[in-house]
Amino acid sequence: MHAITIPEPGGPEALVWDEVPDPVPGEGEVLVEVVASAVNRADILQRQGFYPPPPGASPYPGLECSGRIAALGPGVSGWAVGDEVCALLAGGGYAEKVAVPAGQLLPVPGDIDVKHAAALPEVACTVWSNVFMVAHLRPGETLLVHGGSSGIGTMAIQLAKAVGARVAVTAGTKEKLDQCAELGADVLVNYREQDFVAEIKQATDGAGADVILDNMGAKYLDRNLQALAVNGRLAIIGMQGGAKGELNIGMLLNKRAAISATSLRARPLGEKAAIVAAVREHVWPLLAGGHVRPVVDRELSMAEAAQAHAVVEAGGHIGKVLLITP
Repeated sequence: MHAITIPEPGGPEALVWDEVPDPVPGEGEVLVEVVASAVNRADILQRQGFYPPPPGASPYPGLECSGRIAALGPGVSGWAVGDEVCALLAGGGYAEKVAVPAGQLLPVPGDIDVKHAAALPEVACTVWSNVFMVAHLRPGETLLVHGGSSGIGTMAIQLAKAVGARVAVTAGTKEKLDQCAELGADVLVNYREQDFVAEIKQATDGAGADVILDNMGAKYLDRNLQALAVNGRLAIIGMQGGAKGELNIGMLLNKRAAISATSLRARPLGEKAAIVAAVREHVWPLLAGGHVRPVVDRELSMAEAAQAHAVVEAGGHIGKVLLITP
C-alpha cells in the first residue's frame, strides 16, 4: 500500500507519499481500507519531530480515518467486511489501509458521507471526554471554547448547544466568528481585539464561565482562571501557548475550581474504547438526527498532505481539513 512517511522531521515538505508494507490486523483488530483521514495539530507536531507515536502504534501520521472494513482479525465480533466505519487511531490514518482496535471503531452515522465521517472521531472523542465526562457540562451552564472555529471548537459548540448549554467562543477573524454563530455560539469574542475575560464576565452578569475548553495552555492559564465562575472547571487539551505557566492557587481555592488536562493518543486501549462507546451512545444519535454535523473546510488528496499541513499551520481554515485516498 501507500502511506505518508516522514523520513526526516521538518516542514510540510518532509511528508512523503511512499510505498510501504500492508498492515495485518492482530487480535481484536480490523483492517480498514481508508477513504479519508483528517489533519490534526498532533500530526504537525509528529512531522516536526516533537510528538512520536506511542509504542506499538503505526509510525505514519493520522489520528482518525474513515473507510470500509476489509478484514477482521482474530476475536472480533459485531463487525463485518464491507461495513462503513470511522475510527480513532494512535497513528496510521494517512495511508490506504490501517489496522484498528475494534473498540475504537464507530459506524458512519446517519446519512453522513463516508469521506466526511473522517472529520468526526478525534473531535467527538476529545470534546465528549473533556467537556462532558470530565468537566460535566450541564444544561443552562456556560461553556467558553477557545479556538471556536477549529475542528474541536465547531464540535464543542454544537454538542454544548444540543444539551442546552450557553456557548461563548474566541476566534481571530469576523469570518470565523460568523461561522461559530451559525453553529449556535451565543457570545463571540475576537481575541485580537477584545479581552475574553471582560467579555465573558459581561455576558454572564459577572459570574464567568462554568466550563472552559482550552487549547492554549500556559498563555491563557491566569486569564482562564479569572474567567471561570465559582465551581468552574478548566479543561486543558493543548499547549499552543506554551507548556509552563504560573498558577494562582489562591484564586483556584477561592473559586473552588478544578483544572483537568488530558490527551487521547497514548491512553490505554480500554480507556479509548470506553470514550468511543460513550461517544457512540451520546453523540452519534445527534449526528444521525442532523442536530450535529461535521464541519469540513476542504478536501485534498492524501498525496497533497504537505499542502494540507501548510493550510492548518497557517490557521485560516474553519473546521477540518480532510485527506482523501486516491
